[in-house]
Amino acid sequence: MTTEEQKEKPILEITASTPPILSVLSITKPSTILIMSSFHAGYFRISLSLCSQSLLWKTLSSPSTDPHALRPLLTALHSFTFFLLWSLSLLSLLLLSILFLIRCLLRPHSLRVELSHPIGMNYLFAPFASSLLLLQSTPFLSPNSTTYRIFCSLLSLPILFLDVKIYGRWLTHGKNFLSLAANPTSHVSVIGNFVGARAAAQMGWKEAATCLFALGIAHYLVLFVTLYQRVGGGNALPAMLRPAFFLFFAAPSMASLAWDSISGDFNLSCKMLFFLSLFLFASLVSNLFCCFYFASLVAFLSQTKFN
Repeated sequence: MTTEEQKEKPILEITASTPPILSVLSITKPSTILIMSSFHAGYFRISLSLCSQSLLWKTLSSPSTDPHALRPLLTALHSFTFFLLWSLSLLSLLLLSILFLIRCLLRPHSLRVELSHPIGMNYLFAPFASSLLLLQSTPFLSPNSTTYRIFCSLLSLPILFLDVKIYGRWLTHGKNFLSLAANPTSHVSVIGNFVGARAAAQMGWKEAATCLFALGIAHYLVLFVTLYQRVGGGNALPAMLRPAFFLFFAAPSMASLAWDSISGDFNLSCKMLFFLSLFLFASLVSNLFCCFYFASLVAFLSQTKFN
């Protein structure tokens, strides 16, 4: 029995001699602890999705000289829909951050557990990547403002720290080699680098943007080959996290946007990354559709046979 379990066991035990008020307090306290202990960094994928949508709406509603673009159709919806989506993204990020901080205060050892977990350590990039996406889509700050630069610097430093921590572990620790620890959620760490690179490029910090992009693209190439070959523990992913397979096309998509901001033009490299993400998206959708069709067919045939 661990030390943590020994501390929690007396709280969970409620005897018949316990007064009613103490019984309620004894039930409330451990239930709160149990609920907070079940909260983990993986829930930040909610804010990551919403903040990405906010950036998409801002990009689509920005002025364009292309006569064939669909952006003029979205201009009328920009003022209300975009602000509503951005506010929802901010609210979800703040709520998840508060819950995560409370969890870390109640159970400090859980953060160390997540840092050593092959899935949990990747989602530690998500709150900082979400914050950078929200910062890039904000309608209140410009990239040249001092407040924007301070927030961007503060949010990029944890990403660099996690890069050194996690990528260094992949290189040196035997049980944490990338071939053993790689899974689709590993793309979150790569996406964090690309988001930081895009934010730095928008502020004019080309060297910092290139540094973050180089870290992201180098590890993305290795990660892509590792997951594509399915070596080691590539398939070790719980069924609950199967939607994380869609991160396969999220990484090259973000890389395309990041390099567009760094180079100042949607050049050949950006198009290559875009078409790669489009191909991966089509592959995943067609695969999932075939699996769903096959499962439905099997269920129908088994039901017919049973009847």
